[in-house]
Amino acid sequence: MSRMISFAKAGGPEVLEFVETSVPAPGAQEVRIKVKAIGINRAESMWRTDVYIEPVTFPAGLGYEAAGIVDAVGAEVTEVAVGDAVSVIPSFSMNQYFTYGEVITLPAYAVVKHPSSLSFEQAASVWMMFVTAYGALIEDAKVGPGDFVVIPAASSSVGLAAIQIAAYAGATAIALTRTSAKKQRLLEAGAAHVIATDEVDLVQEVLRITDGKGARVVFDPVGGPNFAKLISVLCFQGTAYLYGALAEGDTTLPVLEMIAKMPVIKGHNIWLTSGDETRRKAAVQYVLKGLESGALKPVIDHTFRFDEMVDVHRYLENNGQFGKIVVTV
Repeated sequence: MSRMISFAKAGGPEVLEFVETSVPAPGAQEVRIKVKAIGINRAESMWRTDVYIEPVTFPAGLGYEAAGIVDAVGAEVTEVAVGDAVSVIPSFSMNQYFTYGEVITLPAYAVVKHPSSLSFEQAASVWMMFVTAYGALIEDAKVGPGDFVVIPAASSSVGLAAIQIAAYAGATAIALTRTSAKKQRLLEAGAAHVIATDEVDLVQEVLRITDGKGARVVFDPVGGPNFAKLISVLCFQGTAYLYGALAEGDTTLPVLEMIAKMPVIKGHNIWLTSGDETRRKAAVQYVLKGLESGALKPVIDHTFRFDEMVDVHRYLENNGQFGKIVVTV
């Protein structure tokens, strides 16, 4: 028997419940894992409240990331073996698979061996943050030297990954944060510039930094009424990626400015990369190379215990973290 976390209705963190269940042998193309650590993502909070990009089928499990030891493999699995230390790439529906459990079963394509230099806590944190940022900045925008990349909510796990990936590619990362409290830590994380948006004029600061030209890329998880300012900081025919909806209220667009600048606005999520075998493998190779060189480093904000998962979700929704929240099992 193994404990997993389930919920029978949408709601606050208190709807999460521990359930004792037996975990069957994996199917032909599945892997069973004894979990050591779980990475926590904003998507799981949205899933719990049933406001995610797909509807929840109740009762539901949840969780996109984990790391642990392979316990059993299906007959057709060749990439990993029993005893391997592995981690999980978000590349499946939480209506089918989940990671909030002591023993979990996942599709083999979502399971990868990670570098031995990473702890289980670090390995559980890397794939959502780095592959999401990689998909937009490297795979699609192909940022490089001379490019400026504006990164709102820069102290989030994906924001920090975007800073590192932009710098790794030779681009200049401009981190946005509400106040100066996290400025030094963002600079230490690799940001070339940090703008405290509650303290200075965002648009004027970006234009100053870019010598009036504007940034080629904005990578935004917030949206909302301030999104219009992010269009204003783009250069002519720049690209804005919107990969989250942290802000409440409608996301507004400055129509006349858009007609003048002709920007590209794209919705973005990890599935474009992780849902395609060729792209997923390229992303894994890119991230592993960055991890091994030290250019990419997972940043962990706080570590909780599995028994504290309700408190974990409360902490997540306070939006105060710097980096990834991880749960040990």
